[in-house]
Amino acid sequence: MRTGAKVGIGVGAAVVVIGGAAAVFGPGLYADWANEAAADAPSLAASAAPLPDAEAAAGTWTVTDGSFAGYRVEEVLQGEDVTVTGRTEDVTGSVTVADGAITAADIEVDIASVATDEANRDGYFRDTAMEVGQFPTATFVLTEPAPIEEGATSVELTGDLTVHGVTQPATVDAEVAGDATSGDPVQVVGSVPITFEDFGVEAPDLGFVTVEDEGSIEFSLQLAPGQ
Repeated sequence: MRTGAKVGIGVGAAVVVIGGAAAVFGPGLYADWANEAAADAPSLAASAAPLPDAEAAAGTWTVTDGSFAGYRVEEVLQGEDVTVTGRTEDVTGSVTVADGAITAADIEVDIASVATDEANRDGYFRDTAMEVGQFPTATFVLTEPAPIEEGATSVELTGDLTVHGVTQPATVDAEVAGDATSGDPVQVVGSVPITFEDFGVEAPDLGFVTVEDEGSIEFSLQLAPGQ
């Protein structure tokens, strides 16, 4: 996914425990370990195929089990590049398809449940960076119909993205696949480039580690029909 207005959902907290870990293991070994721990980018299932008929997908689809959303950011730790990912399966919402297009979508993510491999980092992310007591969720609401092309998986979603209490327009390059006629879930995946300051989140800089000003929001949705 792309956003014209980039989103500051990044894990500003990723620095809380890094200094200690790097001191024990060395920045190079820590970077290798952290990069291995980072989750893979969301992708369509290997067996996924384009929707056989967009008209057959008409109706309202609900986000169901197996869905997740989160973030990916890059840190620099004493010259070593480190990738950090956070994930939550606490995603809700619905998508409506009509006349061969996605005509409505309203997705909500529980920011307080986003987690990485470090509890201290997660606490900083929730309480200091994202202030979840005041801004507990992030949302995306479609504002323009998104045509589904026959035989293709790509779809462009235009809407409003709200993070940390700030709403910005966003254009999302996503992929959708599944057999809408079988009753099985349809999968939608994507990624949105983000910039912290656009959403009032300051990327931390503690000297020994800095978080890049930009990152991405990632998601994989399983949509169940008729719920």
